[in-house]
Amino acid sequence: MILFANSLIDGFVKSNGIGQGIVAIQLVGSIVMVAAIIGKWMELVRIKRDMRRFQHDFSTGQDVLEYYMNRRPSGASGLERIYKETSERLLKLLSPNVRTLLAGKETDGDGAAALTGREIELVRGTCEHALDEEELNVEHGTGVIATVVALSPMLGLLGTVWGVLDAFAEMGSAGSANLATIAPSISSALVTTVVGLLIAIPGVVAFNRMNADIRNISSDMEGFADELIGRVACEFQGKGA
Repeated sequence: MILFANSLIDGFVKSNGIGQGIVAIQLVGSIVMVAAIIGKWMELVRIKRDMRRFQHDFSTGQDVLEYYMNRRPSGASGLERIYKETSERLLKLLSPNVRTLLAGKETDGDGAAALTGREIELVRGTCEHALDEEELNVEHGTGVIATVVALSPMLGLLGTVWGVLDAFAEMGSAGSANLATIAPSISSALVTTVVGLLIAIPGVVAFNRMNADIRNISSDMEGFADELIGRVACEFQGKGA
């Protein structure tokens, strides 16, 4: 490992300005990628924790609006924002009398709300729009990681090809094909590719693991949205006078 590190350092020192510049860009990109990975990982942990808390609190309610009427959710978490926007749209479609009953926490089977199929679809549209926004929020920031992972080896290849071109140009100027003359230049030219791969390989692993977590979160959000609309339809469609 020490020998490998020394080889990289020696190759970097002996490489031309283009190669050193590319390595510098790669190192800056790696710092940005690591910061993005750490930040996104912490965000996903918080999102999963908030989702578990909200699902537990929401599941204890007897009807779909009980959590909203009792807690007045702030929409701090993804699921809570989906529920909040859907509940607000639902309340706007209900009659003033029904809203008064709900605010007073009174129950009256004959006074229950009736929503038409079109109104249920309006509620569904609001829920699906909120779901799409939250899925985009969950995915936000992963583009930086993907960009660094994709560009690092490409920049490395560019630096290597450029270094090899310079090495052959020097060999042509010297009029000699001696391996001892060209080997150091080729070795230094390969440094950019090695650095690019060292950045990209762990980045790919972290990116794929993060994508798996994002897919699980999105799946849970979609399941909650389907359940929410199903409960709205069961509790409000076709009731009342």
